[in-house]
Amino acid sequence: MDYETVSPPVFGASLRGLGLNLLVRDVPAQVAFLQGVFEMGGHRVSRDYAIMTYHGHVLQLHADATYAENPLLGLLPEAGPRGAGAEIRLFHTDPDAAAERARTRGAHVLQPPMDKPHGLRETFILCDNGYAWVPSRPLPGALQGDET
Repeated sequence: MDYETVSPPVFGASLRGLGLNLLVRDVPAQVAFLQGVFEMGGHRVSRDYAIMTYHGHVLQLHADATYAENPLLGLLPEAGPRGAGAEIRLFHTDPDAAAERARTRGAHVLQPPMDKPHGLRETFILCDNGYAWVPSRPLPGALQGDET
């Protein structure tokens, strides 16, 4: 599918599985963050909307103004973080490289890259909208059941 030219009705009807829509204050800034730190693809980027792609998966960014009729709009804080309690996990991104790119951009690395007992090396990075992005990779030997 060509995300740059697909019509909204065709795009909407094509979505399957689990969807992720994020409300953000500044769509182009969030796109730049996701591209720069996690190497996502950005499509149809405007001040109101963007389609983001990540290893065959799609997520959508919406500016607050586009949610005028959405019941979530009234729950959004005027200021401060929005994504408390949600982790957006990116299983195909090197956490060490992402943390370094995030620091270079001035983003907040909430937890530095570390090996976790559940078999992943991961880091927690907060974007300006307060969402926790968690890039991770399997630890060497974890897929074979190696406990070392």
